[in-house]
Amino acid sequence: MSPPPFSEFLEAHREEVYRVLAASVGPHDAQDCFQETFLAALRAYPTLRPDSNLRAWVLTIAHRKALDAHRKRTRSPLPIPDVTASPNGQTAPDETEPDAELWAAVRALPPGQRAAVIHRFVADLSYAQIGQVLDCSEEAARQRVHAGLTTLRKVYQG
Repeated sequence: MSPPPFSEFLEAHREEVYRVLAASVGPHDAQDCFQETFLAALRAYPTLRPDSNLRAWVLTIAHRKALDAHRKRTRSPLPIPDVTASPNGQTAPDETEPDAELWAAVRALPPGQRAAVIHRFVADLSYAQIGQVLDCSEEAARQRVHAGLTTLRKVYQG
């Protein structure tokens, strides 16, 4: 069975890919990674084998684009936050998204753990599917999720 037209493929997978990317790199960088993911997918789409697992294939591309974004971020200079003070000398509180601290902690995990946790709890993939996306065994995927959750628990309990 040949793959569907690219527009149907895009419509079927765009929301899940965006959710995974937003959880992995944050909402701002997710937009760039999303575009890069589907541009790469569009270029490679004509060469797909008819029996390809499209979901795992596009999530693998998204995972690699997220890794590229994390690598780029480590090479970029750190921005200095704009500090605005109120008349009494207090700084204004940040307007942050709900669970921003949690997602920041997830994004701070090592790449393998971060990807495994996101694919498990954002994309709702099974451990076998996570192993396929991350190019590792099911047991390794299970271990990465466990290690990531252990690290996150230490952050919140410590």
